[in-house]
Amino acid sequence: MVLLDPNEISFPDPALMDSKDGLLAIGGDLSPERLLFAYQLGLFPWFNEGEEILWWCPDPRFVLIPEELKISKSMKKILQNDVFRFTENQCFKEVIQECKNAYRKDQDGTWISEHFIESYTILHQHGFAKSIEVWQNDELVGGLYGVQIGNVFCGESMFAKVSNASKAGFIHFILNNENIELIDCQIHSAHLESLGAKMIPKKEYLKILQKQTS
Repeated sequence: MVLLDPNEISFPDPALMDSKDGLLAIGGDLSPERLLFAYQLGLFPWFNEGEEILWWCPDPRFVLIPEELKISKSMKKILQNDVFRFTENQCFKEVIQECKNAYRKDQDGTWISEHFIESYTILHQHGFAKSIEVWQNDELVGGLYGVQIGNVFCGESMFAKVSNASKAGFIHFILNNENIELIDCQIHSAHLESLGAKMIPKKEYLKILQKQTS
């Protein structure tokens, strides 16, 4: 694990480093410039608020290939019946704030600090981060946000105030963004595995990502 210099935007090459749990670096900052560089290299920040910033590149990597998306009969019915209305990039900061406030089983807190929100909002203003909003009766009931590197979307977090809201938003995003080649889900979850997400070797993920930045 490498200790980062807060005055220099640099990271170890994840292709050259092996880590049992995927933790490659510690420290640095959450400046928009460093965040964008991290995603371009295949790293992402994940840590508890008040602790040192931790930078990860898991091996294997949990991803979803759009062509392999699985939509259950019940979800197809929800989408066909227009149970929800969807928008994109209409209230990014509100979505990330709701993700911060969302209750997560088996987690004591959240890594989404106010500084974190500010930095990702700047990435959004520059077109690198985007949000999907899920509405019901004009109320924001779900959503997700992430960082897009070329045709790779790095999903960061999602929230749902009513059943199936975040899942519907995720499916809507994939079906309506045909240019997306890969969804980086980062950390395994049964929720996303049910939609078709799977593990691929880190080497394969980095190869796909490199095509987006070369």
